[in-house]
Amino acid sequence: MIKKEMIAMLLAGGQGSRLGVLTSKVAKPAVAFGGKYRIIDFPLSNCINSGIDTVGVLTQYQPLRLNTHIGIGIPWDLDRNHGGVTILSPYEQTGKSDWFTGTANAIYQNINYIDGLNPEYVLILGGDHIYKMDYEIMLEYHKANQADITMAAMPVPIEEASRFGVLITDETGRITDFQEKPKVPKSNLASMGIYIFTWPVLREALMTNKEVPGLDFGMHVIPYCHSRGDRVFCYEYNGYWKDVGTLYSYWESNMELIDLVPIFNLYEDYWKIYTKSDTLPPQYISADAQVERCIIGDATEIYGKVTGSVIGSSVTIEKDAVVYDSIIMEGAVIKAGARVYKAIIAENTVVGENATLGWGDYAESQYNKKVYCSDLVTIGENSVIPANVMVGKNTAISGVTVPEDYPNGYLPSGGYIIKAGEKE
Repeated sequence: MIKKEMIAMLLAGGQGSRLGVLTSKVAKPAVAFGGKYRIIDFPLSNCINSGIDTVGVLTQYQPLRLNTHIGIGIPWDLDRNHGGVTILSPYEQTGKSDWFTGTANAIYQNINYIDGLNPEYVLILGGDHIYKMDYEIMLEYHKANQADITMAAMPVPIEEASRFGVLITDETGRITDFQEKPKVPKSNLASMGIYIFTWPVLREALMTNKEVPGLDFGMHVIPYCHSRGDRVFCYEYNGYWKDVGTLYSYWESNMELIDLVPIFNLYEDYWKIYTKSDTLPPQYISADAQVERCIIGDATEIYGKVTGSVIGSSVTIEKDAVVYDSIIMEGAVIKAGARVYKAIIAENTVVGENATLGWGDYAESQYNKKVYCSDLVTIGENSVIPANVMVGKNTAISGVTVPEDYPNGYLPSGGYIIKAGEKE
């Protein structure tokens, strides 16, 4: 029988609704990042860099692009006869058909997969964080403490701790209490949603709690294990970690890649980030172009001015176009004379000639105040912005728009245009 020391279960089924129109047609882990990657590349690369050669990827919402990207795992050296990467989607079972209803429920529905690998330990990961972590070191910490569960956590400013699940520990690192998004936090150690379980402990907890609606690790499984006296420890992580679950944090983490001294470095040989790479021609920057402090993807052609931006592959930025502080994803076209300021433009979008994005002053969103709450312009994939229009800040556009959608040629700050069939 196959026996693995530790396997990883990567939760990649979330919709990522706080990314608005960026995730209307694609799961959050499949959203582009850093010009050539997708968000899921980071935990997958962490696995192979940590010596973990067996990864189950649990998908649910809009899985097609994610499944196509992962394939059989070749870019991450996860195309293995024993182990490798396996896509795990919800499926009809005897007597019922169930979606994954919570993070732990998704693992419960795949107990047979885990049992078939007979692991000693199971690593639970989210598919939507940007970071580099050696899970092997975390496993050694788990073993040294003879832990049943080890939870990764990182220190955050105490004034921000109320946004997270907070861990309280004793002097040995053993967790004595939890607080879920507390108003008055007792600690600044924020849970990262990364857990190592000794498999028999996790299996018993899942089986005991299998009927709990929306079975969740933070809400149900870990409190259950803690209450019965299991050894639950905190592994403190002090490296770069970013939850890119909001539009601003997604934009900000991309912008951090192009800092003069980036706090998150994509260019380190000892900890490479792997991704599926298409065979593309090189980038082209014309003699008249101006490019400063940017990441530029393969097959991109630049004839205008680009500053402080992350540009994906196969993008065209035409003559006299100007792009500042923006993320432009694969296949987008910025037409001649267009002005783009602090925008996120998704794949295969066309910005028309002399259009201006990011004009005017900030205004509160008229669409969704929780999602759109910064001065960014967010454009969903396959959208068209007509020529000569002006789009304000904190706006959302999705679909093929026409001049008639812009009264007097304007979309004011805080406004939105979501075409029929393009709802989030």
